[in-house]
Amino acid sequence: MKEAVSIERLRLKFPGRAGLLFCDLSLSIAQGEKVLLLGPSGCGKSTLLQVMAGLIPNSIDVPMKAERLERPERWGYVFQDPDAQFCMPYADEEIAFALENRNVPREQMPERIHALLDQVGLAIAPHTDIHTLSGGMKQRLALASVLALEPDVLFLDEPTALLDDEGTKAVWQTVKQVGREKTVIIVEHKIDHVLDFIDRIILLGRDGQIIADGEAKTVFSRYKHAIGAHGIWYPGIWDDYGWPERRAVSEEGEELLRLSQFRGFRRKEAKIEVSEAAVRGGEWIAVTGKNGAGKSTLLHALMQLIRTEGRYQLFGDDISERQPLHRDIAFVFQNPEWQFVTHSVRDELAYSLKLQGRPAAEIEALVHRFLVEFDLIEQQDTHPYQLSVGQKRRLSVASSVIAGQRLLLLDEPTFGQDAKNTFALLERLESQRQQGAAVIMVTHDEHIVRRFATRRWVIEDGALVRDEPLDVCRLAIAKRGMGR
Repeated sequence: MKEAVSIERLRLKFPGRAGLLFCDLSLSIAQGEKVLLLGPSGCGKSTLLQVMAGLIPNSIDVPMKAERLERPERWGYVFQDPDAQFCMPYADEEIAFALENRNVPREQMPERIHALLDQVGLAIAPHTDIHTLSGGMKQRLALASVLALEPDVLFLDEPTALLDDEGTKAVWQTVKQVGREKTVIIVEHKIDHVLDFIDRIILLGRDGQIIADGEAKTVFSRYKHAIGAHGIWYPGIWDDYGWPERRAVSEEGEELLRLSQFRGFRRKEAKIEVSEAAVRGGEWIAVTGKNGAGKSTLLHALMQLIRTEGRYQLFGDDISERQPLHRDIAFVFQNPEWQFVTHSVRDELAYSLKLQGRPAAEIEALVHRFLVEFDLIEQQDTHPYQLSVGQKRRLSVASSVIAGQRLLLLDEPTFGQDAKNTFALLERLESQRQQGAAVIMVTHDEHIVRRFATRRWVIEDGALVRDEPLDVCRLAIAKRGMGR
């Protein structure tokens, strides 16, 4: 069978990294194959995908060499971070740019653009400013612009990481329909949605070596121990993880935040509204809702990154009296790069501690502890922008919570993470919750909601419409009683 991609004895090294990421890596992928690249965060999955497509070294300058490298002529690539691939300001212009590369007549473009937006389930006016879209909506647009190229090979780097479950199913359904006759090479942590589509799994270890290569059932059965040891997602892993021991939330806990007739604005339009809400220490609030509903906007309003109106009290004081907010609130953006301010992982972790005037010895001890806890010790001297997306996300969380604030606002903190680091992060947040902190987390992962959240805020059409208590302790006991 004719090859779509072939690599022989690939060697690649990132500047500043001690050793090679890939050392004599070889593989080939036949035309029409559906392949999943699976491995722990930071093992080189995205880098390998970029090498296959030719982005490295043609567009991204990374030192590499290979004895043989065969790449497809017509291909499309969906990035892990959708903002990284947009080159036009408006949605229709982004798709039109791809259609122009296919020499589609201008008079046919409007119909094609509408069809592509419908195909990926993106219900927006075509001439919408891309910067106004949510992260999940951007992921759909990125896929639409790639499908416009009618590629022979699709390279998909976690194309649904920021989508809700409904959106994830819809996007993968689209990929399965358009990819039947194509070669499709996927990097994905949410593997349950692709297992019925892929022919083959290439399993990578932490140092970028190929551990296994074969049919999905064979890889999961024969290499389950290695998969577990490397902290990689596999079917049924949440059942194996079980239910964490939970401490009940005290109704006497200190009130950390209260909102009344609260609204957040983008430009002149109210984009999020909360009639009444309060948060006490020891609570874990999962903020859920469809993509574009206003979940991230709510966190931006709480952090005063956008204009707000209404009553907003923090620790019993009006919000205007609690400036600067970073002393009381740890905030994690959906895009981790938005919050990096230094030139190394170590300095990023130390930054907020230095602002607080902590003693040098205390800073050194805390930074080292967080480097270990967040699996960043080997990257401590690396520039934050040179990390993998999963590593960037872990650094953004670690650098935000290291100062010990009691109110934690986190926007999709587990996307791009392998199982090991997801569980470690959740357990770190749970530990802080049990010590009196409050967690407000935007998430699409119902496993997290059911196992960790004590309450759920449901956001619909720019408003907090439901505030639902979740008796996690009761659910956990019931689950254990059923023998899982």
